[in-house]
Amino acid sequence: MKTNLITAAGYTQLKQEFDHLWKTERPETTKKVAWAASLGDRSENADYKYNKQLLRQIDRRLRFLRKRLEDVQVISHSAQQNGRVFFGAWVEVESLDGDKKTLRIVGPDEIYHRNDYISIDSPMARALLKKEVDDEAMVKTPSGMKVWLINKIWYEKD
Repeated sequence: MKTNLITAAGYTQLKQEFDHLWKTERPETTKKVAWAASLGDRSENADYKYNKQLLRQIDRRLRFLRKRLEDVQVISHSAQQNGRVFFGAWVEVESLDGDKKTLRIVGPDEIYHRNDYISIDSPMARALLKKEVDDEAMVKTPSGMKVWLINKIWYEKD
């Protein structure tokens, strides 16, 4: 089950996508469908079929976003979190092999198209939560347990 947490920036991004689909994409596609339908025989009308399918995809995404925007809880940074890993934290970790990564713990809706964001539901994020600098996090991977040392923790304003 997905966690219903999101950063303020993530919420803004979802809201902008919803607004763009609702105010721009959907009206344009609806006009194209109406134009293609006015040409007559719809059974062999590629414009009509394609745009009708596109309109269904847009409507499906709009329904998902509307429900998701109602369900998510926006989490803002609190000064009490400084020095420990919580939701929204940027964390620099290093494995015993010397492999370094910089990650941000965010909600599952925010991880797409970003290699440096991880979901709070991921095993890595769960292992890092509530840890401090110089703590070790044990992460269960398909190849066995992996140890990560926390080098740095910081938060950005949204």
